[in-house]
Amino acid sequence: MPIYEVKANDIVAVEETNFNLAGIQERRDLQRLLRERVEVISPNTLIISEEFDEWEDAKRRIDLLGIDRDANLVAIELKRTDDGGHMELQCIRYASMVSTLTFDQAIGIYSRYLTRINKQDRDPKEVILEFLGWDESDDDLFAQDVRIVLASAEFSKELTTSVLWLIDHGIDIRCVRLKPYKLDDRLLVDVQQIIPLPEAASYQIQVREKAKQDRAARTSGADFTRFDVQINGELHKSIWKRNALYLICKRLCESGVSPSEIGALFTWRHNAWYVIEGAADGPEFERLASEKAASGGPTFDAPRWFCESEELFHSDGKTYAFSKMWGGKNWHRAMNLLKETFPAFAIDFSPTS
Repeated sequence: MPIYEVKANDIVAVEETNFNLAGIQERRDLQRLLRERVEVISPNTLIISEEFDEWEDAKRRIDLLGIDRDANLVAIELKRTDDGGHMELQCIRYASMVSTLTFDQAIGIYSRYLTRINKQDRDPKEVILEFLGWDESDDDLFAQDVRIVLASAEFSKELTTSVLWLIDHGIDIRCVRLKPYKLDDRLLVDVQQIIPLPEAASYQIQVREKAKQDRAARTSGADFTRFDVQINGELHKSIWKRNALYLICKRLCESGVSPSEIGALFTWRHNAWYVIEGAADGPEFERLASEKAASGGPTFDAPRWFCESEELFHSDGKTYAFSKMWGGKNWHRAMNLLKETFPAFAIDFSPTS
């Protein structure tokens, strides 16, 4: 469907064009521009490499390699053609080849990329940790999945059929159409995610995540254990790990222990709590925390915090949200610290039978 320009007495279709006629080259222009503004096609993504080819067959290259906020790898393939070619097959191959990357390998890749773009003064590990909202690396949470983003001027029926089949079989892949238009001497680009449709994406993500967790629980060493938790004689059965830790902290705070006292126990991390001044409910907290992050404060991404209105804590004229990010051995470390520090609360926990 074309784009229209609204004039005083008419609605006029904007002239369609293509990247070739507009003089836009794939690598020199399109890839370079999207590298700097990757949110156009893949929001919440940090690019860690361009033309990534660090494997035996150096003829094969990922146009852009990134990390998303959930610590998944993101393989991005770009085409300026009108059918997308065979980019889905290429990117599946690439995704499988990078799927075993560790956190330390990603740091090395990002370090070389920063040097290549003359930003070697940035610390690659610190940038990645800050982007993820982590205090330390955690290979149990890193690169659990690889997302695929295909961006092209158009996609053939053969390609879209393949992508829909892959989505039905649990592959996180999406098609973003970059449709160029000419308006006077300007080049406009209509950017639309066409697969999966945004209206259906949320449901498909839920289905895919459920299937992924079921597979992981059956076939990998990932820890999906639930726990029975006791505190002050209360027994809470079959709780997810992050919820169990939150529950203990909630009961402690309700009994007069301050959030800052609890946070001081976790010496290996500085962001067990996200704190704002004043009293706020959930929506207000998210707004103020986002403003704080934008003005140079700690990174804030709402899904990483218990920040619904009923989940927040208020103490000393401040509002606190507890972190949800407690991967690997750090969860056990935190639970044991709380158990040892507050013996009067009779804290205990064990895997659900």
